[in-house]
Parts: sequence; structure tokens; C-alpha cells
Amino acid sequence: MKVAVMGAGAVGCYFAGMLARVGHQVALVGRPQHVEAFNTRGLRLETKAFDETIAVKASTDAAIAADAELVLFCVKSPDTETAGAQLAPHLAPDTLVLSLQNGTDNAERLRTVMTQPVAAAVVYVATEMAGPGHVKHHGRGELIIEPAAGSRDAADALVAAGIPTEISDNVRGELWLKLILNCAYNALSAIAQLPYGKLVEGPGIPEVIAQLVTERKAVAAAEGVTLADDVDSAVRKIVQTMPGQFSSTAQDLARGKPSEIDHLNGFIVARAQAHGLSAPANLTVHALVKLIESKAQ
Repeated sequence: MKVAVMGAGAVGCYFAGMLARVGHQVALVGRPQHVEAFNTRGLRLETKAFDETIAVKASTDAAIAADAELVLFCVKSPDTETAGAQLAPHLAPDTLVLSLQNGTDNAERLRTVMTQPVAAAVVYVATEMAGPGHVKHHGRGELIIEPAAGSRDAADALVAAGIPTEISDNVRGELWLKLILNCAYNALSAIAQLPYGKLVEGPGIPEVIAQLVTERKAVAAAEGVTLADDVDSAVRKIVQTMPGQFSSTAQDLARGKPSEIDHLNGFIVARAQAHGLSAPANLTVHALVKLIESKAQ
């Protein structure tokens, strides 16, 4: 299968590397420093089980995605429409675009700028870019994807590459569950610059996380969302399976980059206000992350 990754950061590079190492043709669209490394040295995929360098094609131009049968769409949420519009002209009408992004509405937003089939994907993976062209995997790596034309073929290819993948009829509930989990840890990990395992050892932090989650459950209920799993159990599982992981928001702030916090805790605050609810804990951590972001500008 010909696979393209739009937004070849830590998440996209992990799944791209897993697909490439079993023989799929992979093209990466990413930042110049990573593109140069990909093209000169290959994609280094470091996991606990292996450390390999894999040949891939890469460019800063979305045109390299031409002829792809599957696109893993991994750009930051604020860039969804812009990147989708750049990508769409280069794809065949039946190319499946999988949105491997944080947040609950990126697939819907992509459909406003693309005519190709778009499916939301819920991602559970702990990764980081450890250097130019070098992705380091810390844990997990499963996908839950939305039914769409091509979803079955994509899921079969992903499973065969060692990526646990399932197709779910309740992707909305899965996305909201992931949003709640992200909002439980992302902002706090960013503010403290601590991985999840160390974070929850802080005095009062479990209680803060519990309050954050309670507010989000109320918003999800007001939105009419049927959550896909027991939230409290899923919150505990994140610490058990990803204790050494820094959140994506923490990684963004550490590098002086804008985060996705407006699409995480900020989204919860906005939806709470729309339903006449209050979300003071989410409002607080959102405001603090925005304040830290402003210092880097």
C-alpha cells in the first residue's frame, strides 16, 4: 500500500515507520529539519523491542502524497483546514484520509475542505521526536477508527504491521473519551513539565485530575455523548501504561511552540459555557497554559 503522512511528527512517524518496515511505500510531509534527515539517513524508529532505520520519501510539499491510497493526517488541530486544502488536490477521489489528531471535530472540519473519504481515528501512543528524523516510542500504539470507504483495508494493513486497530461504530464516544483523558493530563504535565507517573505523585494532583474529569463528564452528558468506556478506569490506565510520557502540550511548551490547548481544555470550557455549565478547573489550567505560551512569544 502507498501511504502518506501529512504532518510527520512523533505520532505520524511512529505509525509510518511501522508500516514502512513491513514493506509499504511511505511518503512523509513534514518540517525541513526532519525532511532532510529522512531523505539523507532514513526514518529512525526506536522502540523497546528494536531500533531500526527505515527508508522513506519525504518533502515539505504535500504533492509528495500523490498516488497515496491511505493518508495519516497528523497536523496540529489549528492547522486542519489549511493542511487539508493543501493536500486534497494531490489525492485520488477514493484515497482514505485518517485523522490521527487530538480533539473531537477534526474529521468534520476536514470534510469541509476535502471530497475524499475522511475517517476519525482515536490514537493511544506515547512517542516523541528525539532528534531530526528520529522517533522514540515509549508505549502503547493502538488505533480505533471510524467506518468509512477503505477503513477495512486500512485496518487490515495496520494490524498486519503490528498496530492493534479496531473499527468502531461509536467513534464519537471514543473521541470524547480520549479528549477527557487528554484534558486530565496534558495541561498539568505541561505546567509542571513532568511525565504522567511523576505528575500524579504531586500533593493534591489526583484530586485536581478528578475535578477536571468530573467537569468533562458533565459536558459530555450535555452533548449527548455515550462515552465508550469507564472514564475513571481509563484515566488510571494512562498512568500505568505511559508513566514516563510527557504530554504533547508539555513537549510543545518546552520547545516554545503553540499548543493545542484551545482544542482540549479550551474546547471543554467553551462547550460548558454553551450548555450553561461551569468548568472552573478546566478554565484554570487552560488559562495557565495560555499564559506560559504567551511568555514564549
